[in-house]
Amino acid sequence: MADGKRLFYAGLGFLLGLAAIAGAWAFQLIGGYVPCKLCLEQRIPYYVGLPLFAIAIVLMIRDTQIALARTLLLLAGLAFLIGLGLGIYHSGVEWHYWLGPADCGGGVATTGNAGDLLAQIGHTKVVSCTDAAWRLFGLSFAGWNAVVSALVALLALTAALGSVRR
Repeated sequence: MADGKRLFYAGLGFLLGLAAIAGAWAFQLIGGYVPCKLCLEQRIPYYVGLPLFAIAIVLMIRDTQIALARTLLLLAGLAFLIGLGLGIYHSGVEWHYWLGPADCGGGVATTGNAGDLLAQIGHTKVVSCTDAAWRLFGLSFAGWNAVVSALVALLALTAALGSVRR
C-alpha cells in the first residue's frame, strides 16, 4: 500500500473516531444524556486511540519514522478492538443477554440548592446500563459504538499492516 493510501486510511479512521466521541459528548452536554459506567468505559479507547492516530498521522505527513507510525496505528487499532468488545458487551447487557455490573447506573452532579436540583433533574435523562436511552435502526449508543469501533479499528489496522508497494 502506498504511503498516501496509508495516510488516507489513518486520517479517515481518526476523523470517524473523533466524530463519534464528539457525538457522545454532544448527547451528554447538549442532549442531557448522562452516561452510565459502561458508557464511560467505552470512551477510554477513544481517549487512547485518537492521540495515537494523531501522532502517527503527523509522523506520516513528515515522512519520518514510518515504522513508529505503523506501530502507533497498530496500537490504535487494538484500542478500538477493545472498544468493539466493550460495545458488544454493553449491547448484550441492554438486550438482557447477560448481566451487567451491579453498580451500573447514571448519576447527576450534586448541588447545594434544591431549586437547581429540581431543574437539573428535569433536564437530565438518567438511565442504567441495562436500559438503552436511545436507539436508531435498532441499535443503541452502545451498538453504534461497536459499529464505529469496528470501522475505526479496521481503518487503523489497514493503515498499519497494509503491504507497501512502490
